[in-house]
Amino acid sequence: MLKKIFNNKKIIALIIFFSVLCMCGVCFSSSRSRNPKEIDVDIAIIGAGGAGMTAAIAACEAGVQNIVILEKQAFVGGNTLRASAGFNAANTRYQKAAHIEDSTELFMQDTIKGGKGLNDRELVKSLALNSAKTLDWFNGLGANLTQLGILGGSSVKRTHRPADTSSVGHVIVQTLNKQLNLHKIPVLLETTATKILTNSKGKVCGVEARGKNGNKIIIHCKAVVLATGGFSANQKLVTSYRADLAGFGTTNHPGATGDGIKMAKKLDAALLDMKLIQTHPTVHPTTQTMFTEAVRGNGGILVNKEGKRFVNELATRDIVSAAILKQNGKSCYLVFDDAVRKSLKAIEEYVKLKIVKEANTLEELANSIQVPQGEFIATMTRYGNFQRNGHDPDFGRCSMERPLNQPRFYAAICAPAIHHTMGGVKINTNCEVINKKGAKISGLFAAGEVVGGVHGGNRLAGNAIADIIVFGRIAGKGAADYIKNNGEITSSKANKELTQEETTPLVIANKKGKYKDGKYDGSAPGRHGDIKIRVTVTNGNITKLELIEHNDTSGLLEATLKQIETRMLTSQNTDVEVVSGATLSSNGIIEATRQALQKAR
Repeated sequence: MLKKIFNNKKIIALIIFFSVLCMCGVCFSSSRSRNPKEIDVDIAIIGAGGAGMTAAIAACEAGVQNIVILEKQAFVGGNTLRASAGFNAANTRYQKAAHIEDSTELFMQDTIKGGKGLNDRELVKSLALNSAKTLDWFNGLGANLTQLGILGGSSVKRTHRPADTSSVGHVIVQTLNKQLNLHKIPVLLETTATKILTNSKGKVCGVEARGKNGNKIIIHCKAVVLATGGFSANQKLVTSYRADLAGFGTTNHPGATGDGIKMAKKLDAALLDMKLIQTHPTVHPTTQTMFTEAVRGNGGILVNKEGKRFVNELATRDIVSAAILKQNGKSCYLVFDDAVRKSLKAIEEYVKLKIVKEANTLEELANSIQVPQGEFIATMTRYGNFQRNGHDPDFGRCSMERPLNQPRFYAAICAPAIHHTMGGVKINTNCEVINKKGAKISGLFAAGEVVGGVHGGNRLAGNAIADIIVFGRIAGKGAADYIKNNGEITSSKANKELTQEETTPLVIANKKGKYKDGKYDGSAPGRHGDIKIRVTVTNGNITKLELIEHNDTSGLLEATLKQIETRMLTSQNTDVEVVSGATLSSNGIIEATRQALQKAR
């Protein structure tokens, strides 16, 4: 048989032909894995956490539609999914309604004081100035961060949380993910960015990545937004800067390994504050579940294994963490009552995980957590008296929401764990990445925990959510502006536009306006049918715009309305600019308002 085969010249020729094909890498499926997949977009965003998703939406609203997000994990959200506190914002409409006096100046003071004065003051200023309007923008997307609370390091109730008291992270991710779907922005899951590409002029021109099957992917683009988060889950990198944190657990997801910092470093990006690493004080030692700071903000206290308080529970995280590490066993108990539990939906998750002890009486709880019963009851009684008198002479706690006397009673063991890396790449107020020589890396933007300088030596609770959304929005607008203006951000447009929105007062002059008081309806065509607007006139001035009926995309139209409303209320005129990226919707709102005001003349 073999002799016949080798005597057959046609068969021999075929064998030689296919052998050559295989040697050249043409034969079989191996050729598919060797040739990289190539994608052409305007903006590539690395990381689908809160900052990355926000940047994508902001860029799309600014008029750039061809965007892709790369995410190394199999799901979107990143560390934002684990966020539990809230969104810090100053001088908001919700604070005003609750008669809470706050200001951007006080927000800045608290942030810089908490950061030990090591913050980049210009970034802190941008964070504070942009916080209120960015919160309005975000709530306009469909979120409902309207409940107020106070967290460690803040002078007043500044933390805006979901109205249903649930963890803020899931609300943020769901809200942003819905917008990604509405804008049809693709997310490449299980796709790990490995290198940021530049051209011969040093301008960013693409991203090299590895797909879930190990296939190489090349994304050609005009700008990159780096939103890869921090490096708390990279024990080797953490201990290279802070050897004292060896062996600490982390509250972060496994993907928080500092990939973005490594890629930026290869482009000679400047890094700062890399040694500034924060521990969260109240983390369950076994499961690494983080007990949100809101438990303490809503009234919970900390007691040591001797049954005594030992720190102001609302001090900054570094102070509370350091105090816990000085206690017996380097741990303590987070104690609260049923009133606190009912005030915070997030607690139900801890109960389901069975990491919280509960009892009908304080005596039973003391026995359950094995602390001296007499000392524990004395501590609880003393704290209750402080709460009723509104003064804590022991530790100077400024806010004591509840006396902790409502059965049932609860306690959970906790200890510090690595939570946030304050260090990262250096940016300017347009979120452009700066190199070691102080120059911009053309086409590279960054936002979120991958950035250094915002939080200084210690991040305040609630400032991370403000950080990712405020700077994510600036980065997205900046990248879009960079593309539309041929590689330049005109007059710091990205940051100035947002800052002007934030500082625009929603205050109407006392003088009599030109319209008749009352409520008036008007309608005009929008993107998908008529938009009906109700205009309220008080003392002759336009004081409110309400969306009554529409068939446009839910969330997007509400966000557009808020921006148009701000412009009309401050100018008392319907001749206002349209919102970038929402021209049809803006024109519909403006014309409907004009129609309504015709009836008020």
